This record gives sequence, C-alpha cells and structure tokens, in this order.
Amino acid sequence: LFDKWSQTIVSNESSEIIQMLNSEFDEYATSPDIDLEPKDLREAMQSVDSWIYPNLNNGVYRCGFAQTQEAYDVAIDELTAAFDRVEDILSRQRFIAGDQFTLSDIRLFVTLLRFDEVYVVYFKTNTRSVANSAVLMNYCRDIYQMARVAETVDMHQIKEHYFCSHPDLNKLSIVPRGPNFERMLKERHNRDDLGIKRPKFSVSDDEKSPPPSEASVLSSI
Repeated sequence: LFDKWSQTIVSNESSEIIQMLNSEFDEYATSPDIDLEPKDLREAMQSVDSWIYPNLNNGVYRCGFAQTQEAYDVAIDELTAAFDRVEDILSRQRFIAGDQFTLSDIRLFVTLLRFDEVYVVYFKTNTRSVANSAVLMNYCRDIYQMARVAETVDMHQIKEHYFCSHPDLNKLSIVPRGPNFERMLKERHNRDDLGIKRPKFSVSDDEKSPPPSEASVLSSI
C-alpha cells in the first residue's frame, strides 16, 4: 500500500492492508457500512488467524520452498492438520470465525482458491484437496458467489504468476492445465443448509456472478 501524497510505503503486509481497507477509507467507499472486522468477533478472528496463517497461508510456502526433506515433512504435517481443522470448524458453522463473513474468511479463501490449481502441484501440498472436501468446496463457492468477488479472481493470472516466477521450481515455465477449479466454484453451494443468512452484500441465488476475467483484487493478496 503506497501513499502517493507523502510518497511513502505504508505497508506491504496483506493482513495489515485488508484491515486498513476495511475501515480507513470509509469516506470514499460505496458501502461504508460493511464492517468485516466486527468488534464482537475480533477475538475469534485473532484466534483462528493465529494458527491458519503459519500452518496454511504460509504453510504452503513452507512446503514449496523447503530446503530439506525434514523441513518439508514438518511443514506438510502441520498444513495437513490445519486443513483438517478448518474443515471441521466449517462443517459446523458457515464462516471461519462464526456466523458472519469477516477478514479471516478473505485470508482463508485466497489460499483455498489457489490450493488445487497451484499449491498441490507446485508446492507439493498433495495430502489434501479442496475439491475432495465437500465442506471446503462449498465454503469456497459460497464466497466466490458473493457480489463482486468473482470479478477479482483471475485464475489464468494466478497460475502464470506462480508457475513462471521461480526458475528453480519450474525451469521451463510450463503451466499445468489443472482441474478447472473456477468452473467448480460456479456450481450451487449448500451453505444455506447451516441456517445462517448470507451477508447482505451477497448476490441472490438467481443472480449471475460478474465475469472472472477482470482485474484482480482478492487474487493479489
């Protein structure tokens, strides 16, 4: 995040930037009443963030850039346990910190979004798959189908960025075709069965998601 007026870097940490975008620019926002860091859920958010970040968000990188088998084994064990823990929580509640969509869901979603298309292949996180988890697949669909989310997802850009950025991991920059995860995201989800209303900024069931080929916001986190 760069301040053009002072010509100063404000932050390059995505978790800090999304907090700033949530509250510091309300005077310019089209929906300033939306708060993705509600006070009554902050403790729960901090709790899940504390283990999801090192073991899942950063865990995929710990697996992919491990320099020894021992380091990889530790990382993949911790990632697998975190994946299963997330799956268990989301089998009982609609969102990761409770019954409301929060910044913690954004942090989790952007990792799950890349998981099958990129991390399973590129970073060797193949002990688990989002597509093979009905709970996490439907959780991702629920978020993807919220208003204005799909237009931030550019899977082509995501895959080209990863598979063509690290010569040590992919010398010839060949991009694998993958399972077409984005097509799966467009299928109907079952998260309404949890009996919790969708956030008020979601699209209705009969609305179409915006086209996914536009410039990315969420996919750049």
